Amino acid sequence: MMRAYELMVIIEGDLDDTPARAWITSITDAVTKAGGKVHGKPDWWGRRQFAYQINKKDFGYYVVFHLFAPGGALDELERSFRIADDIVRHKLIRLPDAEVVRRGLVETAA
Repeated sequence: MMRAYELMVIIEGDLDDTPARAWITSITDAVTKAGGKVHGKPDWWGRRQFAYQINKKDFGYYVVFHLFAPGGALDELERSFRIADDIVRHKLIRLPDAEVVRRGLVETAA
């Protein structure tokens, strides 16, 4: 059964825009390889200042993905985020069914 997820990734702010955007392709490929798919276009927020320093850095690139994947399929993706030097933070949450319907993602989840 495919489950709906929201993934936010913060990429190292010292990178130029082009290598930071290359992470979008890398993440999309990893999700596809895991048996999932990205719904729509990833939401690129761009370079933003942190509310507080993270790893002695003040800025990071934010990107949000809406994903569909089988349960447990994204474990390897999360592991790769933890060891990647360019990923400052990430958060993967499973969207409740009511939220999937509210966002209009239900036709893809079925």
